[in-house]
Order: sequence, then C-alpha cells, then structure tokens
Amino acid sequence: MTLPSQQASMAWTFHPHNATLDLVFFGTFISPSGWVGWGINPTSPEMTGTRALIAFPDPNSGQLVLLPYILDPTVKLQRSPLLSRPLDTHLLSSSATLYGGRMATIHNGAAIQIFATLKLVPNKTKIHHVWNRGLYVQGYSPTIHPTTINDLSSITTIDVLSGSTTKGHNNIQTLKTVHGVINAISWGILLPIGAVIARYLRHIQALGPTWFYAHAGVQLFAFFLGTVGFSIGIRLGELSPGRVYGLHRKLGFAAFCLGSLQTLALFFRPKTTNKFRKYWKSYHHFVGYACVVLGVVNVFQGFEVMGEGRSYAKLGYCLCLSTLIGICISLEVNAWVIFCRKAKEEKLRREGLIGVSEKGSGSSHG
Repeated sequence: MTLPSQQASMAWTFHPHNATLDLVFFGTFISPSGWVGWGINPTSPEMTGTRALIAFPDPNSGQLVLLPYILDPTVKLQRSPLLSRPLDTHLLSSSATLYGGRMATIHNGAAIQIFATLKLVPNKTKIHHVWNRGLYVQGYSPTIHPTTINDLSSITTIDVLSGSTTKGHNNIQTLKTVHGVINAISWGILLPIGAVIARYLRHIQALGPTWFYAHAGVQLFAFFLGTVGFSIGIRLGELSPGRVYGLHRKLGFAAFCLGSLQTLALFFRPKTTNKFRKYWKSYHHFVGYACVVLGVVNVFQGFEVMGEGRSYAKLGYCLCLSTLIGICISLEVNAWVIFCRKAKEEKLRREGLIGVSEKGSGSSHG
C-alpha cells in the first residue's frame, strides 16, 4: 500500500489465527545524518503516544541501527530529548536494511526497509500507523522532523485484515482547502481592496460619502469571511492535536485581533468636529494597515504550511495581489500629480500671478 505522504509505502501479512502481523515499511532518508521511523499508536491517530522503531546511522560506527522509542507528550516540539526505551507492545522481532544490500550507504534519498513482527490484540485489526523522517540525530536521540504539511500528514488508520483505510484524513484535507481559500480571499484580497477604496476614493468629491459606505461594506464583509476562516483554523487545530504551526497560528490570531479592533472602532467613531477625531484617525490608519500587512503575510505563510509553495493556487494569488499593487501605484502617482498641480496653483494664486494673467488676457480682448 502506498501511504499518503513522503513517498512511503507498506506491505504486510496478517495471521488471524494467532493475531500476528508481519510488516515491512519502506521509507527514504532526507539527510546522511538523518533518521527514518515507523510506529503504531495504540489509542489514537496522532504522533503523541506512538510506539516507534527509528533507524539512523550509529554515531560511533556509522552502521545502520534500529532502536525502539515511545513518543510521550514531552517529546513534542523537542521539549526534552527523545531517548530509546523498550516498547510496551508485543513486538516479537524487528530489523532494518538499506535498499541495495551491504554496499548501500546512508545518503539523501537512500531507501530503507523496516521489518517488524507484532502480536496484536485479538479482534482489533484497525491500526493507527505513524511514520516520519528527520535531518539530524544527536547522539542516539532523533531531533524534531520538518513541519511542512507533507511531514505532518504522515498518519493513517488501516484495517490490516481488509486493507481498508479511514476517511478522516480526506475530511481534514477538505477543511484545510476551505480554510485556505476563504482566508486568501478575505484577509489576502478583500481587506487590501477595502484599504485602497478608503485611501484613493475619498478625495473624489463627486462620490460624496459613497466611498465610506463602500469601504465599510467591503471591510465588514472581509472580516465576516475572515472570522469564518479563522474559526475553521481553530477547528483544524482541535482535530490535529499532534500538529503545531507556530508562526502561522500566531499571525492568524494577531490579524484576527486587529480586525476585531477595527470593527469595534467603527462603533466609536467620533464626529469630524470632535477634538479626539485626529487621534482616532491615526489609530484607525495604523491598526488597519497593520491588519492588511499581517493578513497578506499570513496568506503566504499558509501556502507554505499546506505545501503549496510552488502551486498554481499561489501563482493565482500572486497575480491578483500584483494587479492590486499595480492599481495602487497608478492611483498613488495620479494622486501626487493632482497634489503637486494644486500646490502649484495655490502658490501662483498667493503670488497673484494667476489674477494678473487673467486681467491681461481680458484687456487684450477689449
């Protein structure tokens, strides 16, 4: 069976009469000093609690070794070193070999096979398989693996009797896609458009207060969509207890808090004649632009987290953002041209040159 991530696969034979499982896991190294591991979680489909067999080059001899590890909660985010200890499962035998025989060496891309024979609990054939690989081993302690979406999706539940897999992974993947699309549209496109409306349309006198209603409407709709996307992200965190996206999560919370402050500020907007109006405007501009920047940065961070750093989806978003930036540059140049023209006219008016030329032209006609 081909596994969902890391180009890994697995083959097994299950003996129902004595509940014994003969299994081989096929994986690849990503570093000459790295590690490859496979294990079973007896309680839930997550990393924490997994009973693992991890292969890596012995730091003394350089030969391939396979040691047992129990991934308890202290291992998460490398809060404490991962130390080898006997498994509390019925592991009858285990071994590991490099693909290519005795002459094979450990290098980036080297293929490995991990063999194991286990005694399962009778009538319990659904097994939570967990696997991963890392770049370094400190002594005999494997260090934390990469945290891309590909590396954090290395969990599947297989019924070793029928060969069927659970569908939970697909549901989570669908939620991730919806979360990404909604947040890219709300925080990454609509919010900047709302800021552009406020900055460049407010000076067009013919529009009157229409620019304000357009600005407020777009921003409120963007924040509503963003709240939905943010809520889906919180739910994804609850469904994936073994996965932590530190920077993406922090940026998301920061953007949501700033967006909430902007929405609340709308209800406390002082009148134009109020002496505190200028302070409110400064606050509104600072928080607004900070929210836009955080939102756009976190959209790009989200593409990296989902492993879509080189995807057409990211290219499409970049084209949308580039178009918006191009429009902003054009409007900014136009605004400066108008500003400079008005400043020049004002200077001429103060010096009386405009009035003189008008009088001169009037006398010639006479």
